[in-house]
Amino acid sequence: MNDHILVERADGIATVTINRPKMRNAVSLAMWTAIGQETQALAKDDSVRAVVFRGAGTDAFASGADISEFKENRKDTETALHYNRQTEAAYRAIRNCPKPTVAMIFGYCMGGAMALAMACDLRFAAEGSKFGIPAARLSIIYGLDPVHQLVDLVGPAYAKDILYSARTVEADEALRIGLIQRLVPAAQLEAHTFDYLGKVASNAPLSIRGTKTQVRAIFEGITDQHRADLAELGLETYNSQDYKEGTTAFLEKRAPRFQGR
Repeated sequence: MNDHILVERADGIATVTINRPKMRNAVSLAMWTAIGQETQALAKDDSVRAVVFRGAGTDAFASGADISEFKENRKDTETALHYNRQTEAAYRAIRNCPKPTVAMIFGYCMGGAMALAMACDLRFAAEGSKFGIPAARLSIIYGLDPVHQLVDLVGPAYAKDILYSARTVEADEALRIGLIQRLVPAAQLEAHTFDYLGKVASNAPLSIRGTKTQVRAIFEGITDQHRADLAELGLETYNSQDYKEGTTAFLEKRAPRFQGR
């Protein structure tokens, strides 16, 4: 494990922490690689029902990519393409993770950190958080998939506004335009996030996975393959032990105990 990417598991919820607080959790190339690898491992871990991504401390979720590395890691076409493959692999691992994912955001969430947060299913933020994509100040074209997600969240006009201006978006505006789904006092954010995911984790994992697969299919554009995959997943659900447990618990008027199979 990369010392700057920490993973903890408790009560079915995994927490991935970007651990570089002295640099406002700026993400190095090695950290991007570790984020992708750790997320893929969590996706395969049956003990994990949900995943939280956060920054160490409360000053920043992450200030974005570590730009001090760019003179080496993005100095020419070859290194830039390698760098982009690692960041894209991290975002893709989060988007494709079958478990519910939440970005828990304190403070600054900028640049590449915005792409990471947008790759999550939901974004819960503390009051006073700040968001921005300064690509236009660096002569960088932000990645197509993150821009697609930004447009999906806030619409094309706000997406253009954010990208054209490279301005900082305050937390109240981020909530109003749909960039984040919760805005909570900083002292309450951790409790709110884990309470929410505790409820999610108690629900049927196969149902959650089906919903996530459906939404991704709609986002990508529904194809025959999507329909076939969802039909197969639906049959798997009906034949599962959890389906029997859910119906039995309903009839017995008790809380179900789902196992994910």
